[in-house]
Amino acid sequence: MSSVPERPPARGSVLYDPKIRAVAYQILLIAVLGFLIYSAATNAIENLRAAKIASGFDFLGVTAGFDINQKLIYFDGAVSSYGRAFWVGLLNTLLVGSIGIVLATILGFLVGVARLSPNWIISKIAKWYVEVIRNLPLLLQLVFWYNAVLKPLPEPRNSVQITGLRFGTPDFMGIVSLIAAFGVSYALYVGAERIGRNDTERQIGKIIAALVAAVGAWFLLPNIGILRGTETGLFFLNNRGLYTPEPIFSGTAYILAIVLILGILASVLFRRWAAKQQAATGRQYPVGLITLGFIVALPVVTWLILSVVGTNPVTFAYATQGRFNLTGGLQIFPEFVALTFGLVIYTAAFIAEIVRAGIMAVSRGQTEAAGALGLRPGPTLRLVVIPQAMRVIVPPLTSQYLNLVKNSTLAVAIGYPDLVQIFAGTVLNQTGQAVEVLAVTMAVYLTISLVTSAIMNIYNRRVAIVER
Repeated sequence: MSSVPERPPARGSVLYDPKIRAVAYQILLIAVLGFLIYSAATNAIENLRAAKIASGFDFLGVTAGFDINQKLIYFDGAVSSYGRAFWVGLLNTLLVGSIGIVLATILGFLVGVARLSPNWIISKIAKWYVEVIRNLPLLLQLVFWYNAVLKPLPEPRNSVQITGLRFGTPDFMGIVSLIAAFGVSYALYVGAERIGRNDTERQIGKIIAALVAAVGAWFLLPNIGILRGTETGLFFLNNRGLYTPEPIFSGTAYILAIVLILGILASVLFRRWAAKQQAATGRQYPVGLITLGFIVALPVVTWLILSVVGTNPVTFAYATQGRFNLTGGLQIFPEFVALTFGLVIYTAAFIAEIVRAGIMAVSRGQTEAAGALGLRPGPTLRLVVIPQAMRVIVPPLTSQYLNLVKNSTLAVAIGYPDLVQIFAGTVLNQTGQAVEVLAVTMAVYLTISLVTSAIMNIYNRRVAIVER
């Protein structure tokens, strides 16, 4: 019986191959996009030549000729360039964005947790806050804060004066005396606890120790030189902003900054070491107290030593009220306050809903298990529920951070000098370099968004569930 050789399967047409067609479509799409970009660029160049507008970025070195009220770096319109005006606007944008993100996160978390509160009044207040704020246009809220709240404030000559404490260089002997007084009080307290033969004697000894501490603080606090007492007009509030003491840093402030950075690093390393020791031996350490010592106590002690033996690292320049206006101090402009308030309150309403959804996504069994172990509702929420809810909260939270930064471009409506108002507004109108100015502005916001997303993605990977 003869065998018939099998024929190879017939090959179909190349046009019907899905892989080849996919590559062909992508090549075609790239060609069309390249043609559109080339046509737009050619058309823009021809129009610029017809309007006798030079292209390029040489205009960044030209003197600006205008002034900016809020500036974090030196800027003088008579000598500073458009390039420096760009950096002023960028820093103002980053300032309001960073402050807005922090405050909106704090307020959003508080409102989100309050919405799930068993207290009926707190829950309803949080609910109505979310429902009202997120359904009002942000631009309307910014105009409200600027025109209805801040503008009606009195003029500078009738400023609202707020009293407060002034700080100065500490006195060495005053500090030693105060420490000695508290040492005697603590010794009396310990002695009463150990020597007292019954509860009555121990309570009397503790009362005497408290009186010694109170009397010592009353007589010695005014003599240590740190607090100068209450003085009228430490803060001034009017329709041109809030005038606060302006910090002035001396050469020794760098030492204080280095100590603060080292304290933060030491606290991070200690927390990791304590976590490893607890996992290995089960021994617990006062992590919170030691961390507070690294971050707060160490810089404070360094500041006291530098103030006593050398130059005070930080001094303050206070605002003084003249006949018509105020001079000195740090002026916080109403445009900045209105923009920050509007962005924070508006964005926090959306963050609150994200937080509420994240908490509700955690299984109720987790809360019940924590309660069975004896945890109170506060620690349960902080240690059990929130860490698990963050896996749901972080992705949409990133979107809200990006929205906050992009919504800050509405600052032009109330005159806040951000990047759009300065660079894409004043600089564009004076130079006519629309293509270059708008391209740089879009690139900046794109970079801010990508950097924010990258940071949040790194954090998201840290809190994500690790599958075995």
